[in-house]
Amino acid sequence: MPARLDALPWSRFHSLVVVALGVTWILDGLEVTLAGAVAGVLTQSVGLGLTASEVGLAGAAYLCGAVLGALAFGWMTDRLGRRKLFFITLAVYLAGTAATGVAWSGGSYTLFRFIVGCGIGGEYAAVNSAIQELIPARLRGWTDLVINGSFWLGAAVGAGASIFLLNPAVIQPWLGWRLAFMIGAALGLLILLLRRWIPESPRWLMLHGHASEAEEIVGQIESQSSRRLSPEELDRLPRIKLRNRGFTPLTEIYRAMFRLYPRRTMVGLALMASQAFLYNSVFFTYALVLTDFYGLDATQLGWHLLALAAGNFLGPLLLGRLFDTLGRRIMITATYVISGLLLLGVGYLFQKGLLTAEQQTIGWMAVFFFASAAASSAYLTVSETFPLEIRAMAIAVFYALGTLLGGAVSPWLLGTLIGTGNRARVFEGYALGAGLMIAAGLIEWAWGIAAERKALEAVCRPLGAVDD
Repeated sequence: MPARLDALPWSRFHSLVVVALGVTWILDGLEVTLAGAVAGVLTQSVGLGLTASEVGLAGAAYLCGAVLGALAFGWMTDRLGRRKLFFITLAVYLAGTAATGVAWSGGSYTLFRFIVGCGIGGEYAAVNSAIQELIPARLRGWTDLVINGSFWLGAAVGAGASIFLLNPAVIQPWLGWRLAFMIGAALGLLILLLRRWIPESPRWLMLHGHASEAEEIVGQIESQSSRRLSPEELDRLPRIKLRNRGFTPLTEIYRAMFRLYPRRTMVGLALMASQAFLYNSVFFTYALVLTDFYGLDATQLGWHLLALAAGNFLGPLLLGRLFDTLGRRIMITATYVISGLLLLGVGYLFQKGLLTAEQQTIGWMAVFFFASAAASSAYLTVSETFPLEIRAMAIAVFYALGTLLGGAVSPWLLGTLIGTGNRARVFEGYALGAGLMIAAGLIEWAWGIAAERKALEAVCRPLGAVDD
């Protein structure tokens, strides 16, 4: 059945999977952007009257929620199924973001942001694993990169919405920031309806002893295709026999990640942590750089974010095909190393004071054209290079560790360096991020897996596979 899924041409079913499941990253981009955009309003009397530290606490709560949600829901995804969890996690997100729009105090706002983070973190594990197992192998790389890159479509929508909703000439400020969060809730409700037509992963069903249901689903997917395999072609497809299991113990998860595949674990951790450091260091502080060093009016920041979002989305869109043709190792290495070198160059020009605000943004666009493809490939790598039984949990673990190691420290570090007012100190922070990206690219070149156009079971043999 996995081979039959990989042999299918692109159909309406695959498009529906991309739309209904891929919206996770749009929601995440929307959430992060809107939360940053409304921070100024929340500190005013027309908001919630929060202090700067309370705003920072709410951001930390969202981050902690994402980490805990990824781990908890990732573990549940491998046990209960992909389909159940991508409904549950979206419902958690929807409830949290709607509640954020009616928050009445700093405590309630922080709590609701934590709940939103739990939903988003859980979505990463549940949705990534489902997409990997439903998309044909020859298109898996490009599809995964574009879906992950759609984060920046959400960021663009959030930036555009903030320009409109936070304009006091259009909407009263006390209402505008609340409506900003309701956008995410409305989009989540629409996608909740679309997901009703996405089936459970046949791979997960087979593993858990539901072969007849898996066969029925594969048949339904094939019926939507423009081409059916002949009996002779079916006979030539590779086969794999699985030992049924109800769940995978945590001890076996540890054994698979650190005993069976330690190099893959090192690669995944390096890729996830380095891209998290780069992104969080720049995107949590770009506004400070533009306002403190270039004197840019804060009301103009949304336009610069739109430009950055465009560069971030175009990278995976235009480079994604190469990950399936030139190959994973070449492209992952290239995008990590090139983005690191470009950041060094842009950081050096910033240190010397040779850039205007617009040129600084253009430089960042060039960096993130490659870095966005690199970051998306990190999620692709950790989801396709580990066994079927622990796929969702592996995604969750690497997301959590990458976020904690690379994402938690970088905003504070760069914010501190920017606070010195010294361009050379800020360049040191950029140089550190660039060095981490280059090092991760070299680790990928040394130990990366050539997974392009290969079935998931060929990239990594399931733990429950048995010989005839």
